[in-house]
Amino acid sequence: MSKFRKLFKNKARRNHYIVGIAILIVTAFFFILFIQRFAYISTSKQYDGVNLVQKTKQKYEHVAKVNAKRGDILDVDGDMIAGDATIYNIYAIVNKKSKTTTGKADYIVDKEKTARILSKYLPLSQKEIRKYLTPKSKGQYQVEFGQAGRGLSIEIKRKIAKQNLPGIHFMELPSRAYPNGVFATNLVGITKADDANDENSNISGVMGIEKYFNKVLAGRNGKKVTKIDNSGNELPGSQVIEKSSADGSNIYLTLNSKIQQYAEILAQNVDEKYAPKNLQVLVMNAKTGEIEAATQRPTFNPTTGKGLSDSWRDTLVEDQFEPGSVMKILTLSASIDSGNYNPDELYKSGTVEVGGRTIGDWNTAGWGYIPLSEAFTRSSNVGMVKLEEQMGSKTWMKYMKKFNIGEKTGIELPGEVAGGISYEHASDQAMTSFGQSVNVNTIQMLQAFSAIANGGKMIKPQIIKKVVDPNTGKTTKSFKRQVVSQPIKASTAKQVQKAMRQVVTKSYGTGLVYNVPGVKVGVKTGTAQIASPEGGYLTGSNNYIFSVAGMVPYNDPNYIVYITMRQPQKMTEAPEKILSEVFNPLVKRLVNQGKSPTDSVEAGSQYVNIPSLLDKSTNDALSEIKDMKLQSGVIGTGNKVVQQLPASGEKVMPGQRIVFLTNGAMTMPDLSGWSKNDVLKFAEITGKKVTTKGEGYVVKQSVKAGQVINGSGKIIVTLKNK
Repeated sequence: MSKFRKLFKNKARRNHYIVGIAILIVTAFFFILFIQRFAYISTSKQYDGVNLVQKTKQKYEHVAKVNAKRGDILDVDGDMIAGDATIYNIYAIVNKKSKTTTGKADYIVDKEKTARILSKYLPLSQKEIRKYLTPKSKGQYQVEFGQAGRGLSIEIKRKIAKQNLPGIHFMELPSRAYPNGVFATNLVGITKADDANDENSNISGVMGIEKYFNKVLAGRNGKKVTKIDNSGNELPGSQVIEKSSADGSNIYLTLNSKIQQYAEILAQNVDEKYAPKNLQVLVMNAKTGEIEAATQRPTFNPTTGKGLSDSWRDTLVEDQFEPGSVMKILTLSASIDSGNYNPDELYKSGTVEVGGRTIGDWNTAGWGYIPLSEAFTRSSNVGMVKLEEQMGSKTWMKYMKKFNIGEKTGIELPGEVAGGISYEHASDQAMTSFGQSVNVNTIQMLQAFSAIANGGKMIKPQIIKKVVDPNTGKTTKSFKRQVVSQPIKASTAKQVQKAMRQVVTKSYGTGLVYNVPGVKVGVKTGTAQIASPEGGYLTGSNNYIFSVAGMVPYNDPNYIVYITMRQPQKMTEAPEKILSEVFNPLVKRLVNQGKSPTDSVEAGSQYVNIPSLLDKSTNDALSEIKDMKLQSGVIGTGNKVVQQLPASGEKVMPGQRIVFLTNGAMTMPDLSGWSKNDVLKFAEITGKKVTTKGEGYVVKQSVKAGQVINGSGKIIVTLKNK
């Protein structure tokens, strides 16, 4: 028994020894692992794929972005076209637990009062605002007011803030200001915030100059790094590491504000009277290639965004079209320059067969046998076909290439199209001589015309004058006169200039309506058919692209004016007469720059700067509007103005209507005689749903004048042309 006990005791001791050794080995193993792991973390500064240095920095450092100021866009004289601004989004706190730092309620206490006051400043009814202030989710902390509560001006923000409504707050966001309103809008372009809900967001260009020069305008953001404690508070005396920002450069355009504004007035008048599907007006300095005015219709207001959905591109470079008879300027140039022009040779006008296709003059009966010298003046298609045949298709193509037809100009605008030439069949070759079967953009044609204006030297159109560093004031890049090539001789250019003058002066010329007394202007008119999606060309008297290209003065041009108009929907006048309503007064203004205008209508056609009428008495506002020779429209029964359209800082044409909302009950005004544009202002400022029927001016309204319109019912307005 004692022997067995001794044996058991030895076995237990051995087991303890083995367990002890095992524990020691395991402990040593884990200790070695720990040392290795610690050494790895110490040297690599990483744990489980996480960079510990960066993690520590994130916890104890605060990095703030320092936004660079976006550069300004200015006209040739340095007047502002686009610059930095601030807009505001309004929101309301609806959580009843929210308090201010002083313990006061910081939520919507009185929905009725809040809705009543906000309805004066936002295009929403009281009912709509109450709906926003009553969210379905009970736990919701705050609410916004949709698009109606975004992009508020500083004026509206101040007016609302002055009411001291509990729970109403604003988010300040970077934006872009366009103080001239509609002003070469599609060419200048617009911007949008990279993140519409981030107050530190950058803005980027999405159209025109704003897009093409986005990096130059944007500059370079900086950053500010400070030390913080566990609670996120900045440590006193902590070192601040800064990477300075670099503001964006300022871009000076070649646009002349006085000429641009006048072109906008004339284009708007034609747009309202004749409703073309597209209208383009360009003025280029013939000597330098600098574009002094450029506008299009449809266009949009860059401040309000009104019209943007119908005008989301710069048609001056992004649209290609068949130019029509203005192409005959190049055809005549090529014929003369190649030595194939015989002005005294007779040809039979009217129609001609080419490649199995009948090509006709606009006067299909023709003028009998006439000399080739009259073909250009009468705008005879048959005559141009004759010139093309005498040159030969290869020679004519060579000259079109010399004029860079089918090639981009390289102007500093995004999205330029190259166009192209259809030249496979004999009929196509013939048709290019009068501007069909060839596609161009507007700037491309301006460039080609410049060769006739500059003694045969073709000048590149310029829209940028210079780029200036705002920090140093130094010009970092300048754009000077650039000769692209010399497609024709100087003597050829002189002959074509004389032919363009005859279009205006000869009794059989197609441009008699463009004769401007006291100005030696030369022109070429154009009427181009529009290709049909089903094949062939559209029919109908208005389904054309009508145009006029002019040299001012014809014998030593200082300006080239080029106007195109597509498919006027209200063609109550001949197309030449419609275009002359832009061309003639614009030419007079160009010639009379710096002089006192003698034409009283022209003198009164300058833009009117809209002042702020907010907080003024209704009577004072009406008096001020009358003194500015503007029309007025009053909504409400109050004695004080709380909102206005157009907003202060915008520019409008004389005779336009300023609509303002007063602080009284919202009542229906008498809309009799209001234009469709005026009715849209009424809808925008009241937030009401308005349906318009017809075109022209208001003759009938479904809601009587003086009736309270706080409800959200539909308002129907009937318009008729006078």
